[in-house]
Amino acid sequence: MTLAANRIVAGEGVAAWAVAPVAQSLPALGCMIAGLVMGLPAALPKLRLGGALLGLGGATGLLAVGAPSLLAEAGTYARVSPAAGFWGLLSVFLLLMADALAQLAPGPILRAGLLAGALGLLAALLSSGALSDLSVAQEFAGRADAFWRATLRHLELALGSLGAAALIGFPLGILCHRQAALRGSLLPMLSFLQTIPSLAMFGIMIPLLSWIAATWPAAQTIGIAGIGFAPAFIALVLYSLLPVVGNTVAGLDSVPAPVREAARGMGMTGWQRLLRVELPLGLPVLLAGLRIVLVQNIGLAVIAGLIGGGGYGSFVFQGLNQTATDLILLGALPTVLLAMVAAIVMDILVDVARRDSTERTAA
Repeated sequence: MTLAANRIVAGEGVAAWAVAPVAQSLPALGCMIAGLVMGLPAALPKLRLGGALLGLGGATGLLAVGAPSLLAEAGTYARVSPAAGFWGLLSVFLLLMADALAQLAPGPILRAGLLAGALGLLAALLSSGALSDLSVAQEFAGRADAFWRATLRHLELALGSLGAAALIGFPLGILCHRQAALRGSLLPMLSFLQTIPSLAMFGIMIPLLSWIAATWPAAQTIGIAGIGFAPAFIALVLYSLLPVVGNTVAGLDSVPAPVREAARGMGMTGWQRLLRVELPLGLPVLLAGLRIVLVQNIGLAVIAGLIGGGGYGSFVFQGLNQTATDLILLGALPTVLLAMVAAIVMDILVDVARRDSTERTAA
């Protein structure tokens, strides 16, 4: 752990078990050691999973008992934070857990249950107040209302841009699938947009939308402006088009030719083949494109904080300006968690769609 005189200055590293009462720290330390030992046998994924969970519990327990002990003898403005040792162990246990789950290969329903259980445990831990002495928890306590507003704005940016990209990209992908000339010109253009750095893209949006807002006053009434939500949203939509259009083309191309011929032989029209055969069979690839977009946009939405777009990026850049590490973490940690949850949920949907597609093809 790290003990600092206040929220800005650099802290001094302290071993949590060296300051907490032995009766409290020793069981947590034992759980961490046991978890690492249980994680060694690669051929026993269930044991490795149990060790990861045990180790996570031990590391969290050390934080919970170490923080109050450190603050008890510190000044009024003192702050306690997890140090590099904690983040390193957290990474190790999460990797052990991911490896064990990859070997066990649980089905979609079980994965959804595990995700719900993990989120429930996390919510119970945070609401219990066991980690309320940590600096990042104190940053949250002073900005709770702003945090939930930032959460809503971050979701609006990520999910809204995903929806807009799907409405634009799916029709374009279908057209590209059917017209080779359009595919040859549109996909390279969308690939070029992907090469533009995010900061440069946001910078391009500022003068362009400022000119539109100044030229057409009606644009201001719907929120179009050089800074704020609009430029961030449009930039995210532009970044999202290539994965959506490209995966739509790839998904439709993946439909076996005999299946198409069978549908044509049954007298289906072009639209009927598209809606009843090609899109259902290509759905796993289409959803994989949406997964890429969602995870990408959750991360890119952080940059929107630089141009007044809101979201978790507002905490990240405030923390950078104030050299307040825990304020940065208040924006970074929920972003990482949101991206991980989105990736797992989309993986579950892709798996369900792939199984359904396999059954349709077999039938």
